[in-house]
Amino acid sequence: MEIRQLKAFLAIAEARTFTAAAHRIHYTQAALSMQIKQLEKEVGVPLFIRMPRRVVLTEAGERLIERAHLILREHDAALAELAELAGAEHGRIRLGSASASVSSEALPVILKRLRKSHPHVEVNVTSGTSEELVKKILAGELDMAFVSLPVQARNIETELMSEDQLVAIASPRHKLAKQKVVSAFALAGEKLILGERGGNTRRLIDEFFAEAGLKPAVAMELSRQAAIKNMVAADMGVGIVPFSTAREDAERGRIVRWWIEGARINWELGIARLSGGYLSPVCESFLELCREYFASAKGAEEMKTKRRAKQPRADKSGKRAAAAKRTSKSRK
Repeated sequence: MEIRQLKAFLAIAEARTFTAAAHRIHYTQAALSMQIKQLEKEVGVPLFIRMPRRVVLTEAGERLIERAHLILREHDAALAELAELAGAEHGRIRLGSASASVSSEALPVILKRLRKSHPHVEVNVTSGTSEELVKKILAGELDMAFVSLPVQARNIETELMSEDQLVAIASPRHKLAKQKVVSAFALAGEKLILGERGGNTRRLIDEFFAEAGLKPAVAMELSRQAAIKNMVAADMGVGIVPFSTAREDAERGRIVRWWIEGARINWELGIARLSGGYLSPVCESFLELCREYFASAKGAEEMKTKRRAKQPRADKSGKRAAAAKRTSKSRK
C-alpha cells in the first residue's frame, strides 16, 4: 500500500469522479485508474462501485478512508520532523484563509516577518470558505487556516485571533440612510447581499434571522466582502458585514453603517489546526507571529478609538456662529 495510492484513493473518494480527481492531484486519468487497480488488487476487495457519471464507495472503501487520512497525516509529520534536521531556516507551511482582509492585509506582513527567521521556508496559501479549509486540514492538505469561529469539527483545535461585530450597510441614497439603528424586521424586508453559505459569518446571520422568526430575501451571495460593499455602494441592496470591514468606506461616505437593533452578532476570527498534531518549528514561529500581529492591531485600534472620542465636537450653536461670522466677513 503506497502513499501515492492512498492519495489517489482519497482524491476520488472526495471528488466522486475519476476525471475530477485526476485534475485535482495532477494525474492523467489512466495513471489514476492504474493506482486504484493496484490498490484494490493489494487489499483484495473493490473500493468503488463504478457508475456512468460517478463512483460510490463500497463498505471497504468507507472503512479505508479514516485509515488513509491517519496514514497520510503520520507520513507528513515524519517528513516534517526529518526536514527539521536540515535546520530551522528550512521547512514548509501550507496555509488557508477564509478572510480576504487577512489575505490582503495581515498575511503579507506576517509572512514577511516569517521569512526573516526562516529565509528558505516553502509557503503555500489557498483560499476558501471556513468549512472547506477545515476539511483540507483534516485531509492533511493544510497545516493551518484563518477561519471564522466557532469550528464544529472533531480533531480540530482553534485559537482566537480577533473579534468584531456584524453591522448592516447600505447606500447613502437609501431611504433609511440617516438612521443609526435598523431592526431585524426592516432588514428582512430588504434585498440582502450576504456572504456565501459554508462560512460561519453567514451561519451567524442566518441564525440571527431564524431566532427572530424571520425569513429574509437574499438577493446575492458573494464570496468577498469587497464585492458585497461594492454592490451596496451601487444601491443594489443592503449588506451585513464585520464592523471593521465597513469602517473606511463609511468614513468616506461611500456607504452608511447601521447597528442592528437588539442584536450583538459577534464575528470571531481564529486559526484552526489539527488537534494534537505535530507542530513544526516553522508553524510554531508563524503562530507566534500571528499572536503578535493581532495583539498589536487590537491595541492600535483601541488607541484610534480613544483619539476619536477625545476630538472636540462643535455644537450646533457653535456651527451657526461660525457660519454667521464667515457671512459677515464676506459682506465687508
